[in-house]
Amino acid sequence: MNRLPFDEVQSTLAGVLVRLGLADERAKTCARLFAETTRDGVYTHGVNRFPRFVGTIRNGSVNVKAAAQRVAGFGALERWDGNRGPGNLNALAAMECAIRLGREHGVGCVTLGNTNHWMRAGSYGWQAAEAGMIGICWTNTMPNLPPWGGLDPVLGNNPLVFAVPRAKGHVVLDMAMSQFSYGTLESYRKRGEQLPVDGGFDAAGNLTRDPGAIEESWRPLPVGYWKGSGLATMLDMIAAVMSLGQATHQLAADPLLEAGISQIFLTMNPQALGSTLRTEQIADDIVASLHNSRPATEGRRVRYPGEQTLRVRTENDNLGLPVEPAVWEQILAM
Repeated sequence: MNRLPFDEVQSTLAGVLVRLGLADERAKTCARLFAETTRDGVYTHGVNRFPRFVGTIRNGSVNVKAAAQRVAGFGALERWDGNRGPGNLNALAAMECAIRLGREHGVGCVTLGNTNHWMRAGSYGWQAAEAGMIGICWTNTMPNLPPWGGLDPVLGNNPLVFAVPRAKGHVVLDMAMSQFSYGTLESYRKRGEQLPVDGGFDAAGNLTRDPGAIEESWRPLPVGYWKGSGLATMLDMIAAVMSLGQATHQLAADPLLEAGISQIFLTMNPQALGSTLRTEQIADDIVASLHNSRPATEGRRVRYPGEQTLRVRTENDNLGLPVEPAVWEQILAM
């Protein structure tokens, strides 16, 4: 594994994007989001994901000339059209608008249709938290998750993010509706490791920890079994209804053709009703209660969502971003 400076990774990716037609500043921002994702340890959606993103530009699924735009609004609620532009840039703009609406109204909501894969879901939770806002966002996806009791993948694993700002470390939960995302399954398979818990079904319908068997069967396990299946359905329905966009069953089942997806971005302003110090104390007390609970494994402690991200971020800032040599060579060849 190579260790590369953040600035080198960002500038290299940006150079590729400029040659593909992105305007200079948009290319830098798009590249920064990929680099930050790797810096924070979400390797499946950072630099490793960049070649696939380039593939979606080259095949026309992503229009690098397009940007998201407001098409309707009512008070703290706005609907945007992503125009099939770069998904991470569209999501960044939508959350920025939700933050602005939250500061103005106390709450803000932006619905985004006709957009593309936003890469790391958590990026927009961290964006909200850094702005001092509680953030909630989710997306539908191509059909890749069977409903509970079904065999065919007709649901999306629909990542969902919650973020709460905190001076001592933001609390950010980034989760898919499957027990393990396909990117995580791929990572375990490449390392030759079994999953720590059952992650799906094999071809014979047996629960398994074998990531390769789950990839082959296309039957990952919904979180909470029927509960995750139901939640995935509701997230898809709300995103499509509110954005007037496409639902999962209307999306291509090919990752290189996954386009026109629907998303929701919500913010709440903890400062809108005053008592800022009290809200900070409540969040700190909850974190303290987690840290003070007895760990199941001796020598470890219970962590809050996002705590590991901060540790990995510091490590990668100091040592450089870990990049697979084969992937980096592929990017340099672009």
